[in-house]
This record gives sequence, C-alpha cells and structure tokens, in this order.
Amino acid sequence: MRFEGASKTVLAAMMASVVTGCASTSSGPVLPPATFVSNQQDPGEQYLIGPLDQLTIFVWRNPELGAKVQVRPDGRITTPLIADLPATGKTPAQLADDIKVALSKYVSDPLVSVMVDNFSGTFSQQIRVVGATDKPASLPYRANMTLLDAMIAVGGLSQYAAGDRAKLVRYDKATGKQHEYPLKIARLVKHGDVKANVKLEPGDVIIIPESMF
Repeated sequence: MRFEGASKTVLAAMMASVVTGCASTSSGPVLPPATFVSNQQDPGEQYLIGPLDQLTIFVWRNPELGAKVQVRPDGRITTPLIADLPATGKTPAQLADDIKVALSKYVSDPLVSVMVDNFSGTFSQQIRVVGATDKPASLPYRANMTLLDAMIAVGGLSQYAAGDRAKLVRYDKATGKQHEYPLKIARLVKHGDVKANVKLEPGDVIIIPESMF
C-alpha cells in the first residue's frame, strides 16, 4: 500500500478541524482523539538516554576532554579520562553532572554539556508497532506523538492488515496494570478520519492483526 496519499488526506482533514473531547463506547475503554495543534507543541517528558544513543560531550575550555560517543548496549560510555560511566536512564543534564564530578579529579570546576545527536531512548520510552505493517519497528517517543506519526514512520498498513481491529496496549504506572484500547487505523489512514487519531504515550505497543480473508 502506498501511504503517501493517505497521509496527505489525513493532514488535510486535520488542518480543516481541531478535534477535542473524549470518546466512549459500550464495548470498552476508548482513547480520546488527539488534538491537532498547528502552531505550538506542549513539552513532553524529560528525555532519558538509552542504549545506542549518539551523544556529543563538550567540556568548555578543554575540548580534548569532549567526545562524540555512542551509548553501548550495556548502557555505559567511555570518554577521555573516564571509563565505563553509566549513561542509560539519565537525562542529558544528569549525565553532564556525572561527567563533571568524574573530571573534577583532573580539571578544576569543569563545565560540561551533553547533547543527544541521534536517539533511541530507553525501552520504556519507545513506541513499538508490530503485526501487519510494512516495517514493524520500535520508535523513539517524542513529545505529542500520535498514532498517525507512528504509522507514517512504519510505512502504513500492509496489504492484508485488519487496521480497524488493531489495539493499543498501555501500561498504567499508577495501577501497575496493562490496558487495551481499540484502534481504527484503516479509518485513519484510508479515510482521513481524524477522530481515529490518538495521542501516544511512552511505552505504548500498537498491535495490528491480519485480515482473515
């Protein structure tokens, strides 16, 4: 399936209207439609560094102590004068503070900054799309990410996908339980129904079954 045409239809419909409010059905809990905001975006959760992230570390007035590094699968990094420093699960600011402490043994009051150049995120911050799609994938979560964003990233539905029987599995931190919500992905990508677009949260899993016929 070619997804470009469907995405244009959806985006045109979104520009024409702003969808708000909550939806509910007698069949179970339903997620509220995502509100489309054209001019500004709300900030998301603080980004946590994950394995395979690409980082740039800058030490002011001591450029030789900086580096471009990739977080290893074990969650650690190695920079000049620092070996095997844990990085996974920290914000860039927290990692910068840890590097500052480690470098203080060699440099007086170092000023350190950490930038994420290419991010994957921790496992709990990824959006996973599995099943009948062109490119099943784990996607780094970003602020205000929606179902449409995820479907564009994985290339849309496969030829035999039952998009309107898809579901979203979400972990509730407050209760420690998982909840399932129905999704109408075919309605979203084929017919431009913006009510079928929902806002995603870090850790969401989108499951797309295949049609039985």
